Amino acid sequence: MDEMLLSFLDLSNETLTAATVVIAVSLLLYNLSRNLRNRVARTSSVVLACITIAYTCDVFVSLEPSRETYHGVLRLQWIGIAFMPAAMFHLSDALLATTGLPSRGRRRRVSRLLYAISGVFLIAAAFTDILVKPVQQDGLIGMRAGPLFAIYTLYFILAGSTAFINVQRARQRCLTRDTRRRMAYLQIAMLTPVLGIFPFSALLGPGEEFSLSTLILVNASNIVVILMLLFLAYPLSFFGSRVPDRVVKTELLRFVLRGPATALLALAVIIYTTPASRVFGLPGRSFTPFAVVAVILLWQWFVHLILPWLSKRLIYPNEDDDQLNKLQNLSDQVLTRSDLEQLLEAILAACCDYLQVNTAFAVSLNSGQAELVAAIGPTRPTTNLLQEEADALTTLLDINDEDEDIRIETWYAYWIVPLFSKRRYEPNDLPIFLGFIGIQARSPEVNLTLEEREMFQTFAHRAAQTIDDLNLQTEIYAALEGLLPQIRTTRTRAAEVEYRQGRDAKPQDETLKPADEERELFVEQVRAALKHYWGGPGLTQSRLLEITAVHHSLPENDNNPVRALRAVLTAAIENQRPEGERKMLSPEWTIYNILDLRFVENLKVREVAARLALSEPDFYRKQKIAIEAVADTILKNGKN
Repeated sequence: MDEMLLSFLDLSNETLTAATVVIAVSLLLYNLSRNLRNRVARTSSVVLACITIAYTCDVFVSLEPSRETYHGVLRLQWIGIAFMPAAMFHLSDALLATTGLPSRGRRRRVSRLLYAISGVFLIAAAFTDILVKPVQQDGLIGMRAGPLFAIYTLYFILAGSTAFINVQRARQRCLTRDTRRRMAYLQIAMLTPVLGIFPFSALLGPGEEFSLSTLILVNASNIVVILMLLFLAYPLSFFGSRVPDRVVKTELLRFVLRGPATALLALAVIIYTTPASRVFGLPGRSFTPFAVVAVILLWQWFVHLILPWLSKRLIYPNEDDDQLNKLQNLSDQVLTRSDLEQLLEAILAACCDYLQVNTAFAVSLNSGQAELVAAIGPTRPTTNLLQEEADALTTLLDINDEDEDIRIETWYAYWIVPLFSKRRYEPNDLPIFLGFIGIQARSPEVNLTLEEREMFQTFAHRAAQTIDDLNLQTEIYAALEGLLPQIRTTRTRAAEVEYRQGRDAKPQDETLKPADEERELFVEQVRAALKHYWGGPGLTQSRLLEITAVHHSLPENDNNPVRALRAVLTAAIENQRPEGERKMLSPEWTIYNILDLRFVENLKVREVAARLALSEPDFYRKQKIAIEAVADTILKNGKN
């Protein structure tokens, strides 16, 4: 009975140790995929790396390697053990600096000294027996404390205590309840892995690490370490993040459920089914692959079902249900232009198949401008023909009455049907005219049967709904382009009011910030303003209205901030104009031509790309460069 219990505890210990490695590696990768420019994110990655190395070596020795390898891995384990105290102090220093108390040099020198001391302990453990020495008991190799181990223990305690005090100081500098709570979580959670990594087995007698009481204690401590690692991930995820709190929590919850949790379930299945002699009549090794696949699939399905409920309960407990549902479903309900064009092409293809013609097309008519939105077949009308006939087509088709029957007109070699919105109406309560759908004419006169006319009407209604959605979503995108850059509530901004100001704190200038972290946001502001050059929230609600250059331009623009901002943008665009006669196809003129045609003349992307002989991907790349050039010009003028 005792042997069975010992075997179970030993297997549990191996499982929990492997689980610790999985979670530590997962959190390390999660940290590396986030903002490594943040010091807390970098230093916490060092802590997680130490834990990963130490516990990975524990897992490796449980696989029963050769005696020499076993001995080498036990010494290699000290990479994590030796550097953990220095890493903990480094993390506490970063947390203290985040709250407004950066090191004036003393803590930085102490941190470097601790890393140097840790390197000395690593060398002592790896190449000598003065720190730990190998002993053999019942065929197993263990490490026992050497003469230098007491000094390492003192070093471990001093460094850990100092780190704890630093985090306490950081906690006291927090101004909000949430930040104080997160710092308290860190204070408790960060010490647990440290205690879990300390080599207590070096203080035990020969063979005692394999006793019943020791295995129970080790299993309990491993469970606590796992829980604390997960607990540690929560407050650390807020540092270095530029997105709101709810997004941070959602990302972390999704990552934990789909990453570490999936890996742990697969690991548990492998460990407990592989050694089994028979499972459901199959050998354990044969059953394991099916069990792992089944568990992963079922778990992912369960996460898909439970994640919305968990998000609502854990992240949005006090949010209005209707508002939350609209925010969460926005990406599902709104399609891209390419999605809608593909849907329209599918409608046209079905129309061609049913009516036995080889060409069908849909045209949007708006303010006398005709745009061929989608087309199927070789005999489609040209863009020039549509532009020349736009006014005539509008006059011919924009005659709306209450008759729901399809109205087919003959235009050149096509039969065309007007399209009207079923969502938006004119002031006289008639639907707004959208454009028309056309097919290649089968004869000089319309000779569709009643069934074909009804089906053509169905295709026309579907096309009208698609073009109506396309126009509506274009307005949504235009509004978002102007509004999203104005929303600046990020974790970085929140941190400015969550902690006390440091001893050298200076008021920040919110008008112009040419630093690397602010330049991207400034370029987005300029992009939104250019998109709404002739009116829109990107211009009228822009944060660029606050910059010095706009204030200086107010007297010249009747003290109208919007006109002053437009004048600043115009001056920056003109600054990109080369000398000499304007040429549309000259590379030197490309930047200026894009800015002038796209934003000042307000032409569509396709029109500008065609006039400049550019492909659309190439146009977007050069447009990005052009917008950045305007932003840099405004920044340069703002500093002068």
